[in-house]
Amino acid sequence: MNDIDRFIEAPGRAQKVKEVRKLIDAHGIDYLYLQFVSVTGRVMGKGIPADHWESIAEKGFQLVYGATMNLFVNRHGDYMGYGPEAKELVGIPEPETFCQLPWDKRVARLYCTLFRGREERENPGAFLTSDCRGNLRRLSAAFEETHGFHLRTGTEPEMMWLKKGADGQPAGGFSKPFCYHIDQFESLRPVFMRVIDYCKAMGLDMIQGDHEDAPGQLELNFTYDRALRTADRLSTYRQICAQVAREFDLIACFMSKPFMGVSASGCHHNFSLWKGGKDKVKTLTRDEPAAMAEVFSYVSGGDNAFMPEGDDRQMPGVIGQHCIGGVVKHLDALTAIGCSTVNSYRRLWDTGFWAPVFKDWGFQNRTTGLRVSAPGRFEFRSVDSMVNPYLMAAGLLQACDDGLTHKIPSGDPEERNIYVAMDEGKVVDKLPMTLGDALKALSADEVIKSAMPGEMFRLYHEYKTDEWERFLHTTTDWDLKTYIDCLP
Repeated sequence: MNDIDRFIEAPGRAQKVKEVRKLIDAHGIDYLYLQFVSVTGRVMGKGIPADHWESIAEKGFQLVYGATMNLFVNRHGDYMGYGPEAKELVGIPEPETFCQLPWDKRVARLYCTLFRGREERENPGAFLTSDCRGNLRRLSAAFEETHGFHLRTGTEPEMMWLKKGADGQPAGGFSKPFCYHIDQFESLRPVFMRVIDYCKAMGLDMIQGDHEDAPGQLELNFTYDRALRTADRLSTYRQICAQVAREFDLIACFMSKPFMGVSASGCHHNFSLWKGGKDKVKTLTRDEPAAMAEVFSYVSGGDNAFMPEGDDRQMPGVIGQHCIGGVVKHLDALTAIGCSTVNSYRRLWDTGFWAPVFKDWGFQNRTTGLRVSAPGRFEFRSVDSMVNPYLMAAGLLQACDDGLTHKIPSGDPEERNIYVAMDEGKVVDKLPMTLGDALKALSADEVIKSAMPGEMFRLYHEYKTDEWERFLHTTTDWDLKTYIDCLP
């Protein structure tokens, strides 16, 4: 048996396939989206009539390997990652992820795990390593087997609601840039309430929200969970925002820095390591949803390894300190994942808006790249709204693994404003300040590269290097304004 056979014949899966059929029939679902996530975090896949569910559940669907690279070409016109001669991947749906779309109840979605083609000469039917979602599942299992802990994450997904001009292009933010202002929050109430309704119907336990300090910028948060489920929910949240934007004729903007002079959209990742805990199903909607119980499941309880020990109520225990040491050591390479676009570095250069640009950590200190945001929880700040959450969680896992394996010391926390500390003589290195520099750091860091096993690093590096080179060989409005009249 190969990986695909073991996956399809896993204990209990056949019963889940039957449960999905019951939901399809009971709720009148006619169509299924079979989804996976590309190297850049884009949701990809195919659609099938629900009549074919059992056949697809057993055999999967086929799609070109290049779909994991968005099927994009590089600046020379060549397909990135895989050429047209490459064979096709096989996507196998995961019945436990079945969930009806609340905006069209005739349609449901499922996430899929990707495999190499069954007819490949090498490793036929093996897990496809350009499947970032599948990689995270396997890396999480290996980490838990080695260290006895599992990773829980919670994200802070900032984004902007933009008005749409007559040409369909952005025409400024919907609201004014007043942070935490309830009146500006209220101006977007019809939008965010629609988002919340859809989120609750798709398993997101919404806990709080606010208006941030850029035009049209909102942050809506949902409960933290195991890393894979949190990444799935962030991907779902983005899809929901895109749908609500269509309904209100707005633009749901996840670009980090569409405007200079106001805050960018970040996506801070709060994370912790746990032992134990049990899944509990949360009732989030008034109506019984057409979804598997796992969609509404959240892990609860257990022992948090990051909690302080002894008399110091702030300092994490030894496990947490070693994880801090690992993350700080690898901040340069992690930045290539967390700040994954050319535009990401506009956020880091506009440093008047709390963007973390220094390789240090502290308690409640927003001027450092990592902070203890609450007892038992660390906040990784060098990450923005364009992040692929599966790659980010995998990178944090591998950094923690390095810290725990080699007992990397955390050093002392910085409790001063980092700029004041430097004025007083502290030497602190900056993070990479361009995508090109971040990619160099990633290429030199074997630990973080291990978060992109198999073909994933090659593909990510190729895609992002092309993005950087496209920027470098483009004349921008800034070029014209600066140099058009530079000589008489």
